[in-house]
Amino acid sequence: MLDALGVEVEADLTHAVPGALLVANHISWIDIYVINAALPAAFVSKEEVRHWPLIGWLAAKNDTVFLRRGSRGHARIINQQVAEILDQGKHVAVFPEGTTTDGRSLLHFHAALIQPALAAGRPVLPVAISYWELDGQRSLAPRYDGDISMGQCTSAILSRKRLIARLVTTPLRGLNGEDRKQVAAEAREAIALAAGLPLVSNPPEIPDGLPVEPQSDAHPTNNQSRVPTTSA
Repeated sequence: MLDALGVEVEADLTHAVPGALLVANHISWIDIYVINAALPAAFVSKEEVRHWPLIGWLAAKNDTVFLRRGSRGHARIINQQVAEILDQGKHVAVFPEGTTTDGRSLLHFHAALIQPALAAGRPVLPVAISYWELDGQRSLAPRYDGDISMGQCTSAILSRKRLIARLVTTPLRGLNGEDRKQVAAEAREAIALAAGLPLVSNPPEIPDGLPVEPQSDAHPTNNQSRVPTTSA
């Protein structure tokens, strides 16, 4: 897919270890393919994606963990599914911003999706994604935010002769008893540094609800990605 789109992946996997929860910033639907090209992973996705033509089939074939809306108890099941995949030495990937950006800044990181890894004693691996033109300038072509459609995004990518997707792993987090909020904040800071992004204070944004446990520090809060996380 990336070859067909003219996207070349440059990956720094210095800090990658088996069975880590990948926490990445979110710019485009092709983030899914960039991550999988470097670190094959199951993704966490909203339930509706399962029924999308082709994308849903691909997601189901790749151990995607589907979040069901309107069911509080489903969060416990999701936590268990994520923990089981991590315990097998496989990666699970999440986008804690909950939506996409244009790639020039970071939104608030929701800590909820980090909890399953911490509860299972598995490491959290912050992963920074950025896109670059051949002249060394940061590229906006892959952005899939706001009112940009997938078709428009794809056309913008194809209009470039070549794009560079950089994926940089940063030091592991969550191994010293930190709570999920601390890990989320540290992961956001590490990703901002690795991707060369400003670490501004963005207000939290809560996308439309996915199932959650009653709010407490030990259970997830609402989170949803705009882009279908297929592999994600």
